[in-house]
Amino acid sequence: MSRIDNTKDFIPVRIAVLTVSDTRDMADDRSGDTLVKRLEAAGHILADRMIVRDERDQIADQLREWVASPEVDVVISTGGTGLTGRDVTVEAHRDVYEKEIDAFGTVFTMVSMQKIGTSAIQSRATGGVAGGTYLFALPGSPGACKDAWDEILSFQLDYRHRPCNFVEITPRLDEHQRRK
Repeated sequence: MSRIDNTKDFIPVRIAVLTVSDTRDMADDRSGDTLVKRLEAAGHILADRMIVRDERDQIADQLREWVASPEVDVVISTGGTGLTGRDVTVEAHRDVYEKEIDAFGTVFTMVSMQKIGTSAIQSRATGGVAGGTYLFALPGSPGACKDAWDEILSFQLDYRHRPCNFVEITPRLDEHQRRK
């Protein structure tokens, strides 16, 4: 099973939080607040935080802006991963991904099954990589954000996590662009 190797130093990562919603603002963004509290409590850095409407182009544009920023290592979005017509976050993420992290959605579903049973089937949580930046799309509920952070991301974004983690391979994410 996974474990933390306390002989290694913690390396904070810079995380941007994107809430996708037609109705939320910063005052009532409970899911965004959940993510910010957890990432800061873990010792990471909040690089930026935004709310955008459920519009595929707006979501993808914001993701691309953060991917291009040297100040952002990870983007976590919340909202718009369901099945309704306005739920376009997954499509926007996939517009940006260079590579999808297929197992992220699978592991999120496994975690969700323990909490909400078969209702987990309605989530399309996803993860991917673009421009050396990790991108994760989570459902819009505070509970889903808590579960994704506590059960998956807190470990994979901790350099000390063994047997492996996302942080240790970050320098190699864009190595294909450096090859001649």
